[in-house]
Amino acid sequence: MAKPDLMGIIVRDMAKSLRFYRRLGMEIPPEADQEGHVEVTLPGGFRIAWDTLAVIHSFAPDYQPASTPQPSLAFLCDSPAEVDSLYYALVAEGYHGHKEPWDAFWGQRYAIMLDPDNYLVDLFVPLEKAV
Repeated sequence: MAKPDLMGIIVRDMAKSLRFYRRLGMEIPPEADQEGHVEVTLPGGFRIAWDTLAVIHSFAPDYQPASTPQPSLAFLCDSPAEVDSLYYALVAEGYHGHKEPWDAFWGQRYAIMLDPDNYLVDLFVPLEKAV
C-alpha cells in the first residue's frame, strides 16, 4: 500500500523560497540555497522537497508553473499570539499575506500566507490550546 512520503514544491528562486521556510522554523542548511534540489526530512520521516524550474525543465521542458495557489502546507503554532506575530512579521519582511489572522469557525486561530512561489502556507493553532 502506498503511503504519503514527500511533498514537492517547484520554485523560481531557491534561496528566496528557503529563506521563507526557515522563517517558519524549518532547519535547512544555508548551502542548500545554491542547489537545484533540496530535501528536508521531518520527524516521522515525511519529506518536503524544493526543485528549481531549471531542474523541472531538465525532464519536463514544457512545464509551466501554476498561476493560482496550489496545495498548502500548514504550520502549527504555539499560541494565537504566535499566529498573529508570525503572520505580521512575514508581511513586514515583504512576504505576501493572503488572509489576515482570524478565529475560524472550526476552532482555530488561522492565517494564510503565500510563499514566494504562490503556494498557500497556513499558520494555525487550536483555540482550546490557548486556554
